[in-house]
Amino acid sequence: MKRREFIAFLACSAVSSLAARAEQGALPVIGFLSNASPEVYAIRLGAFRRGLQETSLVEGKNVAIEYRWTNGHSDQLAPLAAELVQRQVAVIVSGGGTQTALAAKAATSTIPVVFAVSTNPVEAGLVGSLNHPGGNLTGVTSMNVEIGPKRLEVLHALLPTAINIAVLLNPTSPTVSTVFVRQLEPAARVMGFQLHRLEASTDRDLDEAFAALAKLHADALVIGPDTFFNSRAKRLAAMTLRDSVPAIYQYREFTKAGGLVSYGSDEAEYYRLLGVYAGRILKGDKPADLPVQQSTKVELIINLKTARSFGIAVPLSLSGRADELIE
Repeated sequence: MKRREFIAFLACSAVSSLAARAEQGALPVIGFLSNASPEVYAIRLGAFRRGLQETSLVEGKNVAIEYRWTNGHSDQLAPLAAELVQRQVAVIVSGGGTQTALAAKAATSTIPVVFAVSTNPVEAGLVGSLNHPGGNLTGVTSMNVEIGPKRLEVLHALLPTAINIAVLLNPTSPTVSTVFVRQLEPAARVMGFQLHRLEASTDRDLDEAFAALAKLHADALVIGPDTFFNSRAKRLAAMTLRDSVPAIYQYREFTKAGGLVSYGSDEAEYYRLLGVYAGRILKGDKPADLPVQQSTKVELIINLKTARSFGIAVPLSLSGRADELIE
């Protein structure tokens, strides 16, 4: 190639590169805020992108996504939410529970916010009404708080002679913790369970909670719904195996890592709906006009290998309706 032709080629390449960057910069931007980590959210992110695709939006093609992760450090939520507002994203997706949604709400009253929470968003102060949110927030709720009593029923089927049941909660998420325990207490009385409250919001707290669990001689453990616990699901499973504690949590990652049982919302369905709403808002829908949805699909997963190691015989009535049995 001659020198003149080469210079012309470089000039064209530079123009094309600038044009490509300009085109990328012109894409609408979703700010994805979460109190967890991308590793923990792998299933959810895939489902979220599928939801976007249902509205003809593909990441990197006609929409950009900027991610902000706290890795379980809730004190970072406010500055990261403010960062997304300063970035002037088109919509903020709050993918980390009630704390994250409240941080997004506090950061902006104009940018649309789509949340994923396990509590009643009206009681949490996120929206004025489920059917008519009325502000710049709407989103999707899971059933992970309200099906708490169902988790007790699963434990009762697995451990019919159990009495002392510990409940692990995050004290920095009082809205979720209070509602969750309030849902559990009537069911616990009916089943003859005595509930013992344990708290943890740091790794050190988890060690102390499990030390207290041993002193209580608890028959089983219910792990409350919380993003901090989500980010420690594998560690929690390992701790229950180490201490031979039958435990139930909400997501499959806990059970796949060796936890006894999980019963909760199907996280893929939950976040697909979140992606659909984010896409609809980018297409012009107003959050005030989009009713808060509830993800109603739940799944029961039992780790049979762990059950055998604990000497637990899983009744057919339970294994027969499980969505997955891990051998």
